[in-house]
Amino acid sequence: MVCRMFRIETEVDKERRDLLRARLLEANTAASPVLRALRGTPGEREVPLHVWAFDAAGDLAGGLVGHTWASWLYVAYLWVDEHHRGAGLGTRLLAQAERVAREERGCLAARLETWDFQAPEFYRKQGYEVVCVIPDYPPGITEYTLTKKLSRAAGPLPTAPPGTPGAR
Repeated sequence: MVCRMFRIETEVDKERRDLLRARLLEANTAASPVLRALRGTPGEREVPLHVWAFDAAGDLAGGLVGHTWASWLYVAYLWVDEHHRGAGLGTRLLAQAERVAREERGCLAARLETWDFQAPEFYRKQGYEVVCVIPDYPPGITEYTLTKKLSRAAGPLPTAPPGTPGAR
């Protein structure tokens, strides 16, 4: 039996983090034909997508921060100032991000996470479907992951690879 000694550290180290990310990307690319096919294409990189709304005074009324990658829109943050909620601003911000992702970046789908006290029903009304529920994340709160197909026709996300009979 081989005995190996390791030194384990818990410090935050940006340089090591970047090295770890590069090595993980390399290993994932080697293991996945899909990720290998992305190499050298525009879909390989995350491209920021931000949408901002300002009120008549020029103050920030709401915004969406996300990115596109590998034909997906990822919504990281969507926020509307409490004074502007209920006026459809969140719907407009999300629709604009989806339009840019679909029409300008060729995205086929979108994904996001939200907590039970935030906006799962809002996203369902926008056509998103719950694909994952994580209870007690953090304790006492439920997190939802939702996705939406971004094609002009509504429907569930494709489950078969492109080229497969019945795949969309």
